[in-house]
Amino acid sequence: MNDILDRLARTLEARKQADPQSSYVAKLYAKGLDAILKKVAEEAAETIMAAKDGEREKIIYETADLWFHSLVLLAQQGIHPNDILNELARREGISGIEEKASRSEKSGKPFGEG
Repeated sequence: MNDILDRLARTLEARKQADPQSSYVAKLYAKGLDAILKKVAEEAAETIMAAKDGEREKIIYETADLWFHSLVLLAQQGIHPNDILNELARREGISGIEEKASRSEKSGKPFGEG
């Protein structure tokens, strides 16, 4: 699975230099962070609706769109997918309750507000 993420990361990085007229991703980059965030939110909403509808193929399709646009966001922010995978690996075996509590302690915010 890392192979596809690595290939996508390389492609998304290359699109930073592409002509916005020739590439959907280059066009998103040219529009800026707000446009990318809007697409991530749109795809998240579509994924939620697909899940509520319970259509397996639609869930897969919309989740792929969500992941893709999340990867565009990461690339725009200079974050490689491996950074996310490393964070997931770090969390492996840690209770979700413990992990969330540790974030609250680090941020100084009360539990549930981090």
